[in-house]
Parts: sequence; C-alpha cells; structure tokens
Amino acid sequence: MIRSVITGTGHYLPKKIVKSNHFLKHTFYDQKGLKINKSNEDIIKKFQKITEIEERRYINNNNLFNSDIATIAAKKALINSKIDKEKIDYIISAHNYGDINPISFQSDLMPSIAARVKNKLQIKNRKCRPYDMIFGCTGWIEGMILADQLLRSRYANNILITSSETLSKVIDPHDRNAMIFSDGAGAAVLSAIDDIKDENNGIIYYDSQCNNNEELHYLTNGPSLNPSYKKSLVNIKMNGRRIYEYALTEVPNMLKNILDHADLHIKDIKKILIHQANAKMDYAILKRLLKLYNDSSFFFKNKYFYSNLMPMTIQKFGNSSVATVPTLLDLILQGKMPPHEIHPGDTILMASLGAGMNINGMIYRFPLNQ
Repeated sequence: MIRSVITGTGHYLPKKIVKSNHFLKHTFYDQKGLKINKSNEDIIKKFQKITEIEERRYINNNNLFNSDIATIAAKKALINSKIDKEKIDYIISAHNYGDINPISFQSDLMPSIAARVKNKLQIKNRKCRPYDMIFGCTGWIEGMILADQLLRSRYANNILITSSETLSKVIDPHDRNAMIFSDGAGAAVLSAIDDIKDENNGIIYYDSQCNNNEELHYLTNGPSLNPSYKKSLVNIKMNGRRIYEYALTEVPNMLKNILDHADLHIKDIKKILIHQANAKMDYAILKRLLKLYNDSSFFFKNKYFYSNLMPMTIQKFGNSSVATVPTLLDLILQGKMPPHEIHPGDTILMASLGAGMNINGMIYRFPLNQ
C-alpha cells in the first residue's frame, strides 16, 4: 500500500524584525474612512493583548520576491530529503498574491509561482508539472492533500509543496490589521512509500470544508481605509470578528470529526500545528476542541499538556499566511523550537483556516524507521 511520507522540510524567515513600535507613527482609520480617535500606544497595546504578536518578519529587499523565498525554502527541503530535484514529479505552490511588483504594488501571477519556482530551481524535467494552490491561508495543507491523492494514485513518486507570502507588500498602512501580517516561506517533499508492513505511517486522514456564501467576504482585497491613500488597490481587508466567530464554531468540530474518522483520540496526538493567525483565536479553538471530549478534565488540570500540545510562533513571526504551518513543522523537526520535539512514531494534527472561508486539517504519523 502506498503511503505519503514527508521526506524533507525547509523554511525561510526574513531577517528584518519589525517590532510593534514600528506602527507608532502610522495614522489609523476605521471602516468608515474616519481617523481613529485613540492614541497609537493604546491601539498597539490592545492589538498585542489580543493577538500576542510582538514582532513580525518583513522582506527588506525589493528584488526578493514571493517566488524567490519559496525557492529558498524548497532548496532546503530538497537537501533535507536527499532526493534529486529531477525526480520531482509535481511542484504545488501555495500562496495568495503571487509576486508583488515593488513599484505598482500589483500582484503578478503569470507565469505561475510554481513555474517560477521550478525555473529558479533549474529543474529540467519536462514531466515535472507546476501547479499553484490558491486556497487562502489553508493552501499548504490543501496542497499536501492534493499531493497525497496524486501519490496514492501512483501518478507521482515525489512532490514538492511550497508555501510563501510577502504580505508586507499588500497591507494597508492605515488599517490596524496591518500589524498582524508578515512574510515567510515553508516547503516539504512528500514521497510515495510502498510499505505493506505498516499502513499507518505518513498521512493518515484529512478533510476540508469550504463555506463560500456570505463567508466569502470575511477576507477580501480593496482600497485603503484612508480615502487619500492611492498607492495600491491590493490591500488585505479583514472582518476579524466574523472570522473569529466562524473559526470557533466550525474548526473544533471539523478537527474532532477528523480524529473520529481516524479512530484516534486527542490524547493520541503529540502536537497540534495550527495556522498562526491570532493567538487568542487559536487558544479558543483548542479549548473548544478539548471540550468536545466528554472527559476533558485531564487537559485543563495538566497545564503542561495544554501548553506543550500547541506550539506557537505568532508572537515572534506574525501571520505569514500559508507559510505558518510548514515553518512551524520545520522548526520543530530541526530542533529549533525547544522544548518542542517530534519523534519517530509521533502523531500530529495540522490545521488551518483561510479566506473563502476554507478550513482543513490533516493527521500525520512519522514512520518509526525515518
């Protein structure tokens, strides 16, 4: 039986650290286009209390594009996998905005990011097919889901899944939500392993849910909140309250259903790697997930279990969209997030929420012989 196994991971974090005091000189506007009558100190303090974001990472080079940082992460994943790049059958690149023109600040999606990554990796194999995955912040996990299906169908042996975003180039400097977003990239190589001895390795189970009715407008693009700011029409617009309510209603139930279908209990999960969008929201999702189990007293009494189950990076890295989950995974696997560790035989749950609204989750077990 074919199992889809992660054979390599990599990530890229920009070196430029942007602290919250960076926004002290900004002029913030509300949804009606009126200046907010509060001090920036109060705005930043409230924002940080909710999200816990103290720092975020920005690319500090107009000549470095989304496809460039995806390529950097991809190279690391390929080296880690020890797989020849010419043996990659597909490249699936998750992102939302493509390469951003540094002058016009408009999004460039032709050719595709995956095709650009293939070009920058100098892969000559004409049978290596580049696909872009536009699925909101859930894109990397959805890319992994698509890759698993291609591998199980025996239509591919090795697939490179990248995730990258340069959100610092598409934020409205007059919107408080600008303080959430950051830049970064992650990547993984997923390979088909024919292992009839243990069919419970690699990707175990997954599911996706897409609510695209009124939820479609919770995350959109648009002009600046400041009517006189005309620099770009590609600005992230976010209805934070609606997203928060949607996440708490839908995500815990879907993750519980994924675990149930895999015949697993939350106690079987070593780590939950959740999309790092908002610390308050992520904590609330975990709390509601644990409450879905009849006997959850163990979790709430054991504070170590609670804090150790869900590693967080948003405090220092901000929200880099599709890149948050694979970056977190690679950091742990490379021993760069102590005390968090993942060992052979461990089972993890990965989950994300993104524009659409789309949510997904995946259970993965690391092979004992890896």
